[in-house]
This record gives sequence, structure tokens and C-alpha cells, in this order.
Amino acid sequence: MPASLSSPSASAASAGCGASRCGGTASQIDALDSPLRQKVQDHPCYSAEAHRHFARMHVAVAPACNIQCNYCNRKYDCSNESRPGVVSEVLSPEQAVHKVLAVAAAIPQMSVLGIAGPGDALANAERSFAVFDALARRAPDLRLCLSTNGLMLPAYVERIVAARIDHVTITINCLDPDIGARIYPWIFWNHRRIHGREAARILVAQQQLGLEMLVARGVLVKVNSVMIPGINDAHLPEVSRVVRAKGAFLHNVMPLISDPAHGTAFGLAGQRGPDAAELAALQDACEGGASMMRHCQQCRADAVGMLGEDRGAEFTLEKIAHLQIDEAAAMQRRVALRAQINAGPGGTGAAEASAAVLPFARAATPPARGVRMAVASRDGRHVDQHFGHAERFHILEVDGEGVRWLGERAAARYCGGEAECGEQDNLLARTVATLADCEVVLCARIGMAPWQALESAGIRPDGEHAMEPVAAAAQAVWHALRDAGRLTAAPFEDQKRA
Repeated sequence: MPASLSSPSASAASAGCGASRCGGTASQIDALDSPLRQKVQDHPCYSAEAHRHFARMHVAVAPACNIQCNYCNRKYDCSNESRPGVVSEVLSPEQAVHKVLAVAAAIPQMSVLGIAGPGDALANAERSFAVFDALARRAPDLRLCLSTNGLMLPAYVERIVAARIDHVTITINCLDPDIGARIYPWIFWNHRRIHGREAARILVAQQQLGLEMLVARGVLVKVNSVMIPGINDAHLPEVSRVVRAKGAFLHNVMPLISDPAHGTAFGLAGQRGPDAAELAALQDACEGGASMMRHCQQCRADAVGMLGEDRGAEFTLEKIAHLQIDEAAAMQRRVALRAQINAGPGGTGAAEASAAVLPFARAATPPARGVRMAVASRDGRHVDQHFGHAERFHILEVDGEGVRWLGERAAARYCGGEAECGEQDNLLARTVATLADCEVVLCARIGMAPWQALESAGIRPDGEHAMEPVAAAAQAVWHALRDAGRLTAAPFEDQKRA
């Protein structure tokens, strides 16, 4: 294993995570006390650095909701959309547990299992806790999280603690009931529907009490707030100040998503969302003395994989129905990989690009063949280098069981300025020959001449995954080739000889 893959720089930038309490960069993690550091160092939603190395999964077992938000419509579903409340299939608790075990076997970087909807986890408490209780027994290495609007939170704090759920996200959009009445048309409370300001007053009180109770029991709390221009944007700095004073570990201000096509009340009424500059300015105004989250991807309620990607389509109930899962071996692999990633300086040693993924989940049909890939990468972790600037390539073998690092190969850097133009053709030919046994080349950018030279040699150039983690990019390419039916033919070398 190369040093560049096993021990990346600890100075990787946090996505704007600002204060010493934040579970963000390596130095910020170092500043935390040991128990707190262990809670956040492999949680992609609580640490801006961890989201580069660890995967999460949400299971959609909570369809009902006990409040109505003007920015929410759970009926809309698009597999290509990342938006809270969106799911492709609602699972029973038993289905959810099987799916979690299958995903955690196939993606050993997975460290977190959360329930975030599509309704509210605590409005469906028995379904949610059935999943948490089963996974606490069968996959105790996974961190358990839930997201809630907070209405029923005080009633379930003790059960949350008993279930070893140590991360809870509460959506708190206001402290002022008059503002809340513009966001929430109604709540369902004590067996009746309550509207207007009184509904908002009850919701705000329950949210604040639940936050205080969780903090008192040592549960890490992240507060989500939706920025709604003209309604709560000027009020959110006060929300941030209050929730931080009460012990919230992280505050995440998200932009309103208000596309009319989604059918939300705000979308249909023409309520606009903030632009990027407005959102950044509000996050800056809220930041101070504690941490702001700026790497949120506003995930679907059935999201699977690294933040910023969604591999849920690979793990539908139909596709995982016949998987045979060695749960003990899968957990052993996850624990070992997690320790390896966290072994670097400040707990950010990333090995995700080189980890060999063993066959813990086995399909009834033979997997498609493997693909050898070359990757242009400066840091060994991300696809971050121009093809023409590469002086070495990382060589990987990728198949349905994972990604294996095979070594490095020196290459002749052919893109060196006009003074070397006369040599460029020869240098390019030498580089292509060096990669002759590879089927795919991943790079951040590539010019037309090398693209054509690689294609002529039967090598597929790919510049679509710039700055992505190497393992995630390589697996995405392999899955795309498989789904296109290109991996059922003879091995690549046999094709070339033919």
C-alpha cells in the first residue's frame, strides 16, 4: 500500500467548519476530548473531514409525520434528486435491517445508519426503534442516528439513550411562534390537529426541551435550519445563538428548496430560496463561538454512500433479496478499515482508495469481470490531476467485490509547455504504452490528443470524476460499465489479443 493512500495529509481543508469545538479538520478533532473525538471522527454529517472518507445510509421506515411544513411534500419522488423527504421505497423494519446489513457489507466505509423519514422518525417510533434495536445487536459497530422535527422528542429521550443513539438532528427553524406560524400550517398533538401560532408555540417549546434533555444525557445534537428568505433569515442568527448556548454541537443552515414542480406550499406560492451569496452570508452571521456545518448535501431519506453521491439504486429490495451476508466478517472488515482511516494524523488517515473489499455479500449469479484502471492523482486519495501533468499513475483492479491497489507506474509527463512540443508525441506514446493493460484512465482533465491516443489503444479515458475520492470514482465507473453490458465479454487482455 502506498504511503500516499495510507496516510494523507492532515491539513485537508474543512468545508468551512469554523471553531475549535467543531468535528471538522484534523486539528479541530485533536482539540476535542477523547470521548467526543471518537464520536465525531468517523461521522460524515458531524465532521467536515470525515465526510471525505466515510459513508452513511438512511433507511426509509418512517412514512408518517406529525407536523406539516410549507417546504415539504413527501409524495414527490425522483431517483435523480437529492432532497429530504424523497424516497423510492418505504421499508418495513425487517426489510430495513436486511438492507443495512447488505449495504454495510458491500461498502465497508459505511460508519453511520440514520432514520430521517420520509416523515418523522419519532412519529413512527416503534418502527424506528425496531430497526435501531436489531442493528445494535447485529451490527454494533455502526453509529446510530435519527432526525426529528422535535415535537415528540422529550417523550423519547430515555429510549434514545437506551438504544445507544448518540447523534440526533433536530430541525429548528425558529424560536418565535409568529414566524413559526408562517412555516408550519399545523401539528398533530395530543390526538388533535392544532393550527397557527398555537401550533408553532407548542412545537418550539418541545424542540427546546428535547434539545436540553439530550444534551444533559450526553447525546450529540446537530440542529438543522432551513433558510427561508423574508421569513426566518433575519431570525436564524438568534436561533443559532440559543441552540449553541444550550449545547448543540453543530448548526447546519440549509437553503430552502422551492421548485414549484415539487408541489410544496412554498414552491406553489412562489416563495424563493436563497442564492449562494445569501446563504453564505447567513452562515457567516450564525458562525461564532461554535461550529457551522457547510458540507451538507440535503440528502434523500433513503440515501446510500458518501455524501454527495447516492448509490441507493444498487441496493433495491429486489437486488439484495438473494444476497448471502457474512455479518461477522463484514463487521470485522468495517472495524479494521475504520481503524486504518482514523490511524493517520489527527484521526484522518484515509485508506478508502486502496482498501481491498472482501466478498461479504455474495450474489447468486457470478459477478461481472474486473477492470484494471489507472488513476492520475497527486494525493493518492482523489482524482485530482490533469492527465498530461501526471508523472505516475495509481493502478487499481475494480470489480463487484471492491477496489484493490496494485501499485504505481512512472509515466513521462508529456504536457510541459511549448519548449517541449517536439517531444510531446513521443512522450504521449510512451505513457500510453505504459498503461497498455489498463482499460480505463481516470483523471481530472484530459486534452483531445491524449484522449484520442488512449481510445486508439483501446483504453477508455474518463474525466467525469474530478476531485472525487478514488475508490468512489473507480467503483462508479465499474458500475456504469457493468450496467451498460460491457463487462460480460472476455477479459480485456484477451479482447486486445483478439
